[in-house]
Amino acid sequence: MATIFTKIIKGEIPSYKIFENEHVFAFLDIKPIQIGHALIVSKIEVDYFANLPEPYYSAIFQAALPIAKAINKATKCERVGTAIVGFEVPHVHYHLIPMWDPSDLDFRKGKTHKDADMKNMQQKILACLD
Repeated sequence: MATIFTKIIKGEIPSYKIFENEHVFAFLDIKPIQIGHALIVSKIEVDYFANLPEPYYSAIFQAALPIAKAINKATKCERVGTAIVGFEVPHVHYHLIPMWDPSDLDFRKGKTHKDADMKNMQQKILACLD
């Protein structure tokens, strides 16, 4: 059965997409720790990041650099924190999280936001992508 991320990649579930290439798909987390929190997922279903083959593994990190810079510009955060946790969905995903304090990496702080606020942040990030 396809993961929720595969369904998002295929367009079966709507998302706030911010980047896509042949190997990865990036979108805003629907329950962000901070608005602007994004996920970069591989376009193949692999549960554990250490099992992700090339070129998918490298593609995640290559995409992370311009996306993190865009998140930083769009949110004016002090840092963009990252995490690979992998317990929530059995599909490799890399979190990029706007941070003002180390406590901003607390996933228990995640909450939903209004659609208009999410779309606004999506547009800000897209405008900041180089």
